Amino acid sequence: MRVEPIVPDQPATPSAPDDGADFAQALDAVGNALAGATLAEDAFAYGAGTLESAVYERARADVALSVATATAQRFTQAIQSVLNMQI
Repeated sequence: MRVEPIVPDQPATPSAPDDGADFAQALDAVGNALAGATLAEDAFAYGAGTLESAVYERARADVALSVATATAQRFTQAIQSVLNMQI
């Protein structure tokens, strides 16, 4: 028979405040996707890459940019809603 001790629930420890590093990483990821798409297209133009890889990288970059744009718009709408509240 195996007996395990009962550990009581502990309150969650507060996390460190966000310093904006996550936002910067997200912007870097979008920038890297756009740069990768440009490199793939240039490689295809110079005969070193395939059309498939150029189209795939451009599609990935377009999706990343669309998600970033939609997120920024929703964030802006949320901030505007808060600022328009009457107190």
